[in-house]
Amino acid sequence: MTVVTQMLDTHPQDLAGIDREKLVACIEACLECAQACTACADACLAEEMVTDLRACIRNNLDCADVCETTGRVLSRRTQPDADVVRAVLEACAAACKACGDECSGHAEMHEHCRVCAEACRRCEQACRELISSLG
Repeated sequence: MTVVTQMLDTHPQDLAGIDREKLVACIEACLECAQACTACADACLAEEMVTDLRACIRNNLDCADVCETTGRVLSRRTQPDADVVRAVLEACAAACKACGDECSGHAEMHEHCRVCAEACRRCEQACRELISSLG
């Protein structure tokens, strides 16, 4: 049992009809993606061709911030605003798509970009699955 699961299970508020498994998967994917994007940006900065990786670094940093925020918003269960939750999830999916696309373009040359692109794809999918379950 993960910490995310334990925290949701011990929270006094119920999930108000939200699919627990999809919520847990999305929170975990967001936090994992934030870490991957932060590490990828740092790795890009260490590359000799750092100038060619500026867009990648920017996308990494933006995606990391949006993913971290989304994971935090989803972790708060007390009186969530459904419109805000949906908007944050949409923004996260968009940031993950943009970052995943950018990192994929560098994946053959930089392994860290491949790993990051995969994390972005997983997070984008988790966000979209949670959105679709919200109704």
